Amino acid sequence: MKKTLCFIICVLLCVSLASCRKAEGGASSAPAGTGKPALKSEEISLLYYSGDSFNPYTAKTKHNRVIAHLIYDPLIKYDNEYNPVYCLAGSVSLAGNVCTVTLKPAYFTDKTPVTADDVVYSYNLARKSDTVYGAALYEVEGISSTPGSVIFSLKNADPYFLNLLDFPVIKAGSDKRKNSDGVEIAPIGSGRYYVASDGAALIRNDGYHGAIGEVSKINLINAPDETSVSHYVEVGAADMYYADESVQNIARMSGRRADVNTNNFVYIGINASYGQLSSSLVRYALSAAIDRTEICHSAYFDNATPATGFFNPVIKETSAVQSLKTVSDTQITVENLAKIGYNKLNNGYYCNEAGKHLAFSLLVNSDNPSRVAAAELIAAHCKAAGIEINVTGRGYGEYLAALASGSFQLYLGEIRVLPNFDLSNLVVSGGSAAYGVGSAQTSEDAAQTAVTVCADMINRYKKGECALSDLAGAFLTEMPQIPVCYRKGMLFYTSRIKGDAKPSLCDIFFSFENYKFE
Repeated sequence: MKKTLCFIICVLLCVSLASCRKAEGGASSAPAGTGKPALKSEEISLLYYSGDSFNPYTAKTKHNRVIAHLIYDPLIKYDNEYNPVYCLAGSVSLAGNVCTVTLKPAYFTDKTPVTADDVVYSYNLARKSDTVYGAALYEVEGISSTPGSVIFSLKNADPYFLNLLDFPVIKAGSDKRKNSDGVEIAPIGSGRYYVASDGAALIRNDGYHGAIGEVSKINLINAPDETSVSHYVEVGAADMYYADESVQNIARMSGRRADVNTNNFVYIGINASYGQLSSSLVRYALSAAIDRTEICHSAYFDNATPATGFFNPVIKETSAVQSLKTVSDTQITVENLAKIGYNKLNNGYYCNEAGKHLAFSLLVNSDNPSRVAAAELIAAHCKAAGIEINVTGRGYGEYLAALASGSFQLYLGEIRVLPNFDLSNLVVSGGSAAYGVGSAQTSEDAAQTAVTVCADMINRYKKGECALSDLAGAFLTEMPQIPVCYRKGMLFYTSRIKGDAKPSLCDIFFSFENYKFE
């Protein structure tokens, strides 16, 4: 009798264990009578900082801002090539300087509908915030709503305004919620996940309006500083990790990597009022001397894309007209120097009839190791082509002061171009990077400067009088600055994830719902 009883217990135990293993792996068949396949149930871990908020307009840490992409949806996202993808927007009409967005049916995680009033409320938070969203909404003069739609009134027409509608939409007033201890609670979103009651996990929103992925729970690991981040990444505690730094010693996790095309444009700025730098031929000569591929590899550790023009090479509309070579072409440099009388080689430099060679100083922020390395490579490339470049490093404060006062000849700079590809800040007086643009004319008949030509083309483009490709061609012809590269971010992810991740700067988890797990 005892033997029989033991046998029965063993059989029941084996069946129980088999059932547990199946549940852990995620059932793929439906519960009886539902007629629908059950959602798979996977768990992953991400880093965050418990002392920070998940509010997309107040979060201070990179990890929390990245995680917010999972909690809140925007009207529009853009993919890794900056093509707009509708999210909460069902349709968009862009006519002149008026953009009308009709909302698709969607619900917040508290099961209340997303309304136009919620969008207006979120817009007002975004516009006032010190975030990329606030900076991106500079063109909006006013916003209004009707049931089911939102109307944006713009200062100027902008064919790519859709790419600026990626601000997160939260439920109106939910950003003011606090718990019993007076601590801020994450606003209510309509995204793929919501914050668990203990704040230490994200739970899948099974009522999401879009596709739902296999990950049912995201465990959050508190990483309050860079030391803890590096530790958790290196020991494999995190399943995904995003880095956008350009230094070599960033934390790297084992597994796989996907590049994120940022719009961080690295360029050589020109003080057009300084001697020969007012000549486009000199700028062409300097540009041709640069080996952009080597700079991306050696200074940015392959976390950058060589520039072929002023616009990001991944943008389809400009790729056909952007023709800068990504490696040095000293023959082009020599030909342009000869046109302005520097055609005699002496001690490695091309000189004019007076025996003088071109020599410029290149100002760089000495606090940025990658930019210092890039500046030194630029100097070496130009020397090999017969032009002298002397690198001058300054701490960030002194560097900015020199730019503001115009006390430079050349400088190595970086600007984050907004996803509507507006380069105004480089050439319009008062722009955040319009250093040394000057107003000196290039000929006796008061011909326009390179900067003025480019600024005028931007205005024409916004009025619909020319295409983005025409604008790209004008910038290359005038070359008010010298393009170097566009930096890239990196998404590291576990080898458990099958297939390729497809992140974008707008949403690091852009293709998250398509992830499959081994």
